[in-house]
Amino acid sequence: MRLSNKVVEEAIKEIAGEDVLLLVKIIKNKKNVSEFKIAEKANLSVNIIRNMLYRLYHANLVSFIRKKDKKKGWYIYYWTFNMKRIGFLYDEIKKKKLEKLKIRLDREKSNFFFACKNTCMRLDLDRASEYGFKCPECGELLEQEDNSAMIKGIEKDIKDTEKN
Repeated sequence: MRLSNKVVEEAIKEIAGEDVLLLVKIIKNKKNVSEFKIAEKANLSVNIIRNMLYRLYHANLVSFIRKKDKKKGWYIYYWTFNMKRIGFLYDEIKKKKLEKLKIRLDREKSNFFFACKNTCMRLDLDRASEYGFKCPECGELLEQEDNSAMIKGIEKDIKDTEKN
């Protein structure tokens, strides 16, 4: 299955952070790229690049080989991006997102929520009654919130996520 750049970018952002996208673009279709070359092309320090690479490594999105520099005696790491793993991780991300949305939808449907006119806080019925239906931030009276629009929004997000 050929993954679109959008899917790859979305998965990378979710797994390792948006700052790692530049690094992935540098090594995406190459094998055994030196961390020093990556740092040079990205115009970042080797330490920053290593941090990014370790984030990808923990998700098994990169692999490396290590070679000893004969002149300096240091080890140099050469990195390869594992494109095959992205599809699996993307599916996992979507499943977790769907789970969270369903839990949130259930919470929205099964609770009454209250907020003050300043929208300092949003409390469920139990928490609102603990505070005597007064906002713990500003002291204003809490009013029941109509969360039907929020429920529709979550249902739409669930539908969109399931479609993908």
